[in-house]
Amino acid sequence: MAERSIPEARTAAGAGKDADAASRAPSAQGASRGVSRRTLLGTAGATGLVLGAAGGAGGYAAAPSGATPLTSVGSDRAMFHGKHQPGITEGLQAKGHLVAFDLAAGAGRKEAAALLRRWSATAERLMAGEPSAHDDTDVARDAGPSSLTITFGFGHSFFSRTGLEKQRPVSLDPLPDFSSDRLDPSSSNGDLWVQIGADDALVAFHALRAIQKDAGSAARVRWQMNGFNRTPGATAHPMTTRNLMGQIDGTRNPKPSDADFDRRIFVPASGSHDPAWMRNGSYAVVRRIRMLLDDWEKLTLHAQENVIGRRKSDGAALSGGTEKTPMDLDKTDAKGEYVVPVNAHARITRPDQNGGAAILRRPFSFHDGIDADGVPDAGLLFICWQADPLRGFVPLQRKLDRGDALSKYIRHEASGLFAVPGGAAEGEYVGQRLLEG
Repeated sequence: MAERSIPEARTAAGAGKDADAASRAPSAQGASRGVSRRTLLGTAGATGLVLGAAGGAGGYAAAPSGATPLTSVGSDRAMFHGKHQPGITEGLQAKGHLVAFDLAAGAGRKEAAALLRRWSATAERLMAGEPSAHDDTDVARDAGPSSLTITFGFGHSFFSRTGLEKQRPVSLDPLPDFSSDRLDPSSSNGDLWVQIGADDALVAFHALRAIQKDAGSAARVRWQMNGFNRTPGATAHPMTTRNLMGQIDGTRNPKPSDADFDRRIFVPASGSHDPAWMRNGSYAVVRRIRMLLDDWEKLTLHAQENVIGRRKSDGAALSGGTEKTPMDLDKTDAKGEYVVPVNAHARITRPDQNGGAAILRRPFSFHDGIDADGVPDAGLLFICWQADPLRGFVPLQRKLDRGDALSKYIRHEASGLFAVPGGAAEGEYVGQRLLEG
């Protein structure tokens, strides 16, 4: 778990949206299908309409006058159309689902194109706070968009299944083996990958169910994982989130305002070895990392802080200052020993210790129950984004593999690498430039 981790938490009013969101217009296609829930409800002070005017999408009726309008959390909306797909630069969401699909036997390029067309249409509607076009389950009937994002990617095997091997990016070559890996093949990789995030659990589940139903006979679920983060507004002020080890996690994550952010995270529009269909896209590395919490919690506070290299209370480096104070790697104590240990997680993952390698981490925590011995099956659904995994995730993980103090308290149990194309323009579906190019 590299220290360059999690986008900072948003306020309940929706701080930390995609830097490009302001320039993205709402989908004209979505507008033509009916008025969105957010349009009807608005934010505080809006009229008391609920989930569609009479005759609107899905036939939802107006609520009695005086009904409470959506809160800011429910009314927050991410745009489906844009330069990049949603779910990459937006702030952390409270609930997430990751799901990988394999194309059904006999399904090829034609069936994949039809599936991505269905998925894109559904994603556009749900992200606008509208019901599914067909057989909506009503699970999210009382909610607004709630910052819902739905993101689609292609695995290495997708290209041979669809006869598109010549369009497979070199950057999608399988990740190398790492000594700390304990991977379950059945919960790794996949032809297609979908990331769903929202600030309401029912909205997120509603989207998961819609995506699964849309797959129909074209694809089957290979694996599925559920995660969570702190709910926006749960803290007195915006702050970097904590992971299940209790550590503030995400202090050094790249920010869209950084001058080199796009170069590090997104495939450039020109001058890249990637195929044209990947322009403005990114590569997602997905890892299920179990935290061995019983072992971790037996450590003293001092020992935990030495493993990470930061104070647990406020996330400040052990070399002093506040959370944002640059780490002093040369500072020593009275015994002449480094204040930040040489194998501390935060020291090892610094870009200046790894040839400038940088990743944008946007993970979810997970908890999948307690086993018969009372040990929690919990940890991190690690998701990181980069323009090239061979220059981002791989060198960082190799460095961690060789001597990270945190390694003995975590276990990598599943893995995947997916090519996530750029955002769909108005009238397009995600992946259209690959599947119809």
